[in-house]
Amino acid sequence: MLVHRSTKRGAFAVAVAAVAALAVSALPAQAFSPRSEAGVTATTIKLGITVPLTGAAAPGYNKVPYGMKAYFDYVNDNGGVNGRKIQLVIKDDAYSPILAKSVTNDLILKDKVFALVGTLGTANNEATSKFVNDKGVPRLFVNTGFSGFANTKKYPTTYALFPSYYMEAKAIGGYLADKFAGKKVALIYQDDDFGIDALAGFAQVGTTFVAKIPYASGSQADPTVVGKWISTIVSSGADTAVVFGVSTATAAALGGAYKAGLAGKVQWILGSVGADPTTIKTLVPAALPLLNGAIATSFLPAAADTNDEYVKQFQEINTKYNKGATFDSNVLVGMNAGMLTVQALRAAGANPTRAKLMAALNTSGSKFASAGFAPLGWSKTSHVGYNGYWFGRLAADGSQTPVDGAGKYVLYTTDSSKGAVVKSAITRPAMPAKGLPTN
Repeated sequence: MLVHRSTKRGAFAVAVAAVAALAVSALPAQAFSPRSEAGVTATTIKLGITVPLTGAAAPGYNKVPYGMKAYFDYVNDNGGVNGRKIQLVIKDDAYSPILAKSVTNDLILKDKVFALVGTLGTANNEATSKFVNDKGVPRLFVNTGFSGFANTKKYPTTYALFPSYYMEAKAIGGYLADKFAGKKVALIYQDDDFGIDALAGFAQVGTTFVAKIPYASGSQADPTVVGKWISTIVSSGADTAVVFGVSTATAAALGGAYKAGLAGKVQWILGSVGADPTTIKTLVPAALPLLNGAIATSFLPAAADTNDEYVKQFQEINTKYNKGATFDSNVLVGMNAGMLTVQALRAAGANPTRAKLMAALNTSGSKFASAGFAPLGWSKTSHVGYNGYWFGRLAADGSQTPVDGAGKYVLYTTDSSKGAVVKSAITRPAMPAKGLPTN
């Protein structure tokens, strides 16, 4: 029997399509995605974070990714995000910009993550920015307050979360003017973009210091270096000292001051980055007498404030999914970033792409629920995160109470430019039911 040539072609095409369909159906669900977007399959979304798990800056900060992972595990056990479970790939960068570049390359090129989230450190994020930008990878909620990362032209895929160090310095300057007028204030600061951003903020509000003491990142581990900090404070006649550094530097400064007999002679004011009581008292027990009574800034509620609905829910999640870890400010930072990430992924839709994820943050991210006491400022023209701090007095057990009394949170809000420092009330969305955003 003769068969028309086009009929043969049609039969062949049908056969090929059938074989292709069988091949696809034979693939495991994890390997198949209806799209080609990196890091997303039919059942998973893969994210990545770089953080110091080892090295001088690791204590405290090494808790951030596991707090985040605990929250993601909780969400996964409750249906995930649009039916997908979140996978978090954690890489150690030892707080080294060189190593950060290497592991970030691995996350993007080898692990093929959909987005980065909570990457830690000013210098480390700067070191990886060009590569991240060139690859168009969203970098969500960087764990640094460097003001530059809010610049959408220079860092188009990066979203700040913390108020900037410039803002924080302005807020501390405003607080000093309110409560410590006429005092002799010394400043210890990390001598890189972290501390330089703060110096600019202090200068903007006219804060003056009887001594400015820079330190190179990592040098806080040297007792000789710390000894020079303390001798400079003594010789300057300072009765108040601000520490604008990481928690290991704060611990070293307080421990050194105690050994030098400065207990009760200097009021310590600690920047938010270096004010983790758990880390400080664990690293340097001698710091405890000076930690008790120190004043610290924060943009999140106190980690021990179980009256706060966010803290209470996160503590419950921590107990079940992050067993063995003490709930502290670093775990709180990780869980808070996790909750914001889940909302961003939900807002990106059932078939998320990197472009959709960033568009969702630009249009609706400022309305997301979070533990932070200040508003979020994400938009198409600015990737600014929170914009305010409150001041609390630390106790020997590590708890922090607002300086004006329990529950009396007063925010000092400002910007990363010439705007005034303004006292404002706390406004934030309520905690989603069971800590599970549905947006």
